[in-house]
Amino acid sequence: MSRPFNFSAGPAAIPEEVLQQAAAEMLNWGGSGMGVMEMSHRGKEFISIYEAAEADLRELLAVPSNFHILFMQGGGLAENAIVPLNLSQGGAVDFVVTGSWSQKSYKEAAKYASSRLAASGEASGFTSVPDASTWQIGADAQYVHLCSNETIHGVEFQELPDLKALGCDAPLVIDFSSNVASRALDWSRVGLAFGGAQKNIGPAGLTIVIVRDDLLGRALDICPSAFNYKTVADNQSMFNTPPTWGIYMAGLTFQWLKRQREGDLTGVAAMEARNQAKAEFFYSYLDNSQLYVNKVDTAYRSRMNIPFFLREESRNEAFLAGAKERGLLQLKGHKSVGGMRASLYNAMPMAGVQALVAYMQDFERTSA
Repeated sequence: MSRPFNFSAGPAAIPEEVLQQAAAEMLNWGGSGMGVMEMSHRGKEFISIYEAAEADLRELLAVPSNFHILFMQGGGLAENAIVPLNLSQGGAVDFVVTGSWSQKSYKEAAKYASSRLAASGEASGFTSVPDASTWQIGADAQYVHLCSNETIHGVEFQELPDLKALGCDAPLVIDFSSNVASRALDWSRVGLAFGGAQKNIGPAGLTIVIVRDDLLGRALDICPSAFNYKTVADNQSMFNTPPTWGIYMAGLTFQWLKRQREGDLTGVAAMEARNQAKAEFFYSYLDNSQLYVNKVDTAYRSRMNIPFFLREESRNEAFLAGAKERGLLQLKGHKSVGGMRASLYNAMPMAGVQALVAYMQDFERTSA
């Protein structure tokens, strides 16, 4: 029996190959006689898992050698506090608010720094991004924060801003929770990137932080030791017991990503081409539909999270019930915006998107 297609925004679908391998190794990893959840994080068995995961992620994302990769806990929400604790030095921090998650980041940072609004898409209902030339970035900003993909509102930066071209020397901090490993990243424009694993990398519980070397050692005195990036980096993410199962599952996902092929492309490049094709296929249907509508500015449409609305909202429950009968799960939109949302993360095959469109076409015909 084939599995349903899971369009959840997170925790999200994990590649079936990864789940099968984890199941096969559950009781006995690598002939060790232990499952990964039973291992000491300082034992040679887990250290080998950690080292492979770190190396594979560095290769997949082309992370330069002057960046540290940290495996931490707390999720993206915790990083909204941990980042200013490490980088703000108690000064001013500028935020580009393009949706719910960057808005949460902006509010949380105010507890530890002078949190300032450089730009906001709220006037558009978070359906677009203010042009970078209009951003009000202070000369004293310790860093500039943005969310590269807004999971709830479906807004994505197709290209990261070049802060230097805007006359800003502050490092750019990005929350890439929901589009990490889905497309290439220009590290020359980034000082720090963070994200929860539960969308494109694995199960909830693991947080990835990739931070440039020169940004270490700036933590406030009140920063807990386990959240101090320099302490975590100096101890190879082992200062406290790390989320061992999450790291293991992420490592399996990284290996799966490395095996992906799309024409002559491999790894993240293959996934980017695949994700672009999935999103274009789905948006093309939405744009030509009489029943469904996506409200996001076409220049900033997300490839990962696609919110859409039925023009006849009285049919929402019938739509969701019918989708479930067809094995199309977790399509209800976030409670703050309503409507529907299809998350097309790396683990979602084109076949899933095609099945969704076929159902939506049938539902539209019965609604005519």
